[in-house]
Parts: sequence; structure tokens; C-alpha cells
Amino acid sequence: MSQSAPKGLRLHIGLFGRRNVGKSSLLNAMTRQQVAIVSACAGTTTDPVEKPMELLPLGPVLFIDTAGIDDTGALGAMRIARTRAVFERTDLGIIVSACGEWGGFEADLLEELTRRLIPVVVVMNKADQGRASDALVADLAARSIPLVHTAAVNGTGIGAVQQRIVERAPADFIDNPAIVSDLVGPGETAVLVVPIDKEAPRGRLILPQVQTIRDLLDGDSLCLVVKERELRHALSALARPPKLVVTDSQAFLKVVADVPADVRLTSFSILFSRSKGDLLTQVAGALAIERLQPGDRVLIAEACTHHPIGEDIGRVKIPRWLTQFVGGQLAFTHVQGHDFPDDLHEYRLAIQCGSCMLNRREVLGRIARCREAGVPVTNYGLAIAYSLGIFARALSPFPAALELLRSLAPAHNGGR
Repeated sequence: MSQSAPKGLRLHIGLFGRRNVGKSSLLNAMTRQQVAIVSACAGTTTDPVEKPMELLPLGPVLFIDTAGIDDTGALGAMRIARTRAVFERTDLGIIVSACGEWGGFEADLLEELTRRLIPVVVVMNKADQGRASDALVADLAARSIPLVHTAAVNGTGIGAVQQRIVERAPADFIDNPAIVSDLVGPGETAVLVVPIDKEAPRGRLILPQVQTIRDLLDGDSLCLVVKERELRHALSALARPPKLVVTDSQAFLKVVADVPADVRLTSFSILFSRSKGDLLTQVAGALAIERLQPGDRVLIAEACTHHPIGEDIGRVKIPRWLTQFVGGQLAFTHVQGHDFPDDLHEYRLAIQCGSCMLNRREVLGRIARCREAGVPVTNYGLAIAYSLGIFARALSPFPAALELLRSLAPAHNGGR
């Protein structure tokens, strides 16, 4: 993959530690660029700084340099909050200390990352001025946590840090679930239905469509891309039926009407529920739509930070379809990017977008937080399919999801 690989496909590496221990210097040394401002003054980094790069043999990674989280005062509290939010999307954590210093602060960081099942590398920077104690070395070794001594300003130990990152990269990043290729197979055909509307960037396709096409090519599958108006003609022109039809969720009803019942069908968003999140949990979450009542609060989380336009799917279409399904007004809260509420208890349902801009850890973290709060969580495509009454049809490529649907709602017929 190249430097232009989307953020959501990159291994997210968070750098954590006190102020002025050399996190930014370490980042600059690893990326061989002046990505972050370096100063002897504590607190130079105020917001997380992101730097994408290639780290072989892993491929694309995203370093996140955080503000020191031992800050004080009102501004310090804001910095700390932004830094702690990085925990939610960190695949691998680097705890940076300096001059041999290690105390309760660093121990708490280590415990927090360990509690979240995030692999850790400990870096003792400014090692020319002090090294880790024998007790710390023994404790980390007993816990199989690697320790590297560095002097970032002159590049000492940087190669060892990069090697430990490669060794500690989580398996679910290396073996990230396929988007669609495993559902189609080599030599088989998938038809992708791609509406060209206001939300499609001029001259480009949106990211989920591009990533799906690439996944099919990687799986040696055939791919036919059409607009919804040409779908019926395209299907009739094929010598044999496609293995799968994938549509933009907004075109579900038109596509369902044109695709024969014996051809499996789903949406890009539902594919991403499986690839980026937890399909079965989000299928179960969609069933909560049946229990919504007028006045209930619904959280809609969109990873993109684009300016909403006319018939925006998250701000206009999904609220409209859910309101029609419920038969009364619902109270919608919208968040974008990496924002996600700390307190979820007021919501009766959370709906996450397809999450092409988020990494899998962040999506799974959001699902886990909803589960802890007792809030059902689903995603755009699943919510749309349920509210339009085509839920079972949209789950046809996923036997485990259909079995779950039958077990949770035996009389379910795909919606009202």
C-alpha cells in the first residue's frame, strides 16, 4: 500500500507519556521528518499530531503524537481529554519515559493500555542521561513487554523501536477481515451498484466503493460497476447470474426490485459492518428499531467530517426513514469524526456509519461501550434495510446473521 492508503486501513500507533520526555522527537526520528514541533518547553504539543508512513513489513501505519497527559489547568484538562480519546483508536501504544524515570503515572498508562488489550512498547528516551532501573527491566520482562532505550535526538535505538512495533502489531491488523472477496471467490462476478449523486465526489468514487473494488481485485474476482438505472440491463447481459450484488444502501429499494430473489444481495455499509465492526452485534442492534417510540433519543455517528449537503444520508434520509417507521418524531443527536459521547445511557439506539474512515479497533471500541451502557448499536446499512422492510434480503450473504435473526425474531419477515 502507498502513502495514500486511507487512515482506516493503517495500524494506529499512539505515543503516550509525560510532557517533555521526547515523544515528538521520537516521532520525528522514526518518520525522518520534522512532523512535530520540538522544544525544551514542556507542553509544546497541544493536540494529537498524526503522521502516516510506511513501516515495512507491516505497510501503512499512522503515528499519533499526543499531548503530555500530566498537564494542569483548564487548557491542560482539554489536552488530557483529547489525548485520552486517542486510546479509543490505538492499535499499539508506545509509552515514552525519559532519563530512567518511571513512576505511578507511567504505571497507570501501562495498566490502561493493558486493560484495553492494546499491545505496548516501552521506550526509555534520553538514555544517555539515565537508564531504566533493574526492577523495571525485570517487571516488564516478566510481562513480556519490550523495553527499548533511545536517544531520539541522535537516532540511537530508533531501529529497535521500529522492530518492536513490527513484532507487537496485533494479529487482527495483519489478518484484517476481507470486505467482500471471500463472499464472491476467484473467477466469480460481483455487481456493484454505485449511484452518482451529490454525495459522490466529482470525478471520483466514495471510499467504501473503491476499497470494495480493490478487495475484489485482490481476491481474483470479477467486478462489474453500474449505476442503479443500468442494473437491470447489466444483469440481463451477463451469461450467468453474479455471485453477489452490492449496492449503496440509499438505492436498496430500486435494487431489490431489479435483482432476482435467488441472487444474494447486500450493501457496502453492511459489508463494512462485518469488516470493520461486529456484524452479529449490529444485526441484533437493528432489531431495537422495532421498539423505538416517538420521543426516543437516537445517536447517529458519522466518521466523515464533510459538510452535510441536501439529502445527506445521516442527517436527512435515515432520520426520515426511521421517523416514518416509528410513526412519530425521534430526537436525533449527530456526532462526526472521532467524537463519541462519554455517556450513552440517554440513547435508545446508536447508529454508526460504515466507518471506512475509522480503524477496526475504534469501531469495536464503540460497540463495546454501547454494550456496557446497555444501548443497542447498529450501522447505516442495517438500519436502512430494517426500516425499509428488506432486512432478511439484505442479510442473504451471511448465514450466521440470518440464523441469529431467526433466533431473536422467529416471526420476523424483514420489517413491517
